[in-house]
Amino acid sequence: MENHFRKITDIATLGELTSRSYKAPVVIFKHSTTCSISAVAYGEMERVAGDVELVEVQNVAELSREIETRTGIEHQSPQVIILRNGKAVWHASHWKIKTESVDQAARENA
Repeated sequence: MENHFRKITDIATLGELTSRSYKAPVVIFKHSTTCSISAVAYGEMERVAGDVELVEVQNVAELSREIETRTGIEHQSPQVIILRNGKAVWHASHWKIKTESVDQAARENA
């Protein structure tokens, strides 16, 4: 499968994603490059249909904190948050990150 991860590294891009969520769901994946659970979640997210906005938490701690502030969802890693109409409408973390669940949540919020 073609790599559909798009790495985001700044708060300005988060604003653009929030705006884009008014047209379609936006899937954000907060990933730790040093965590074995996150590595398993990465494998699940590789199979998700559509684009996935990737936040490597070690490299962009400020962005990760801003996502928590804007969504009201406590930071976890790994973590998936789906934005729709500027708000978090679904999230999962750790072992609850499954391809089917993310795909279903994205479809339900389309």
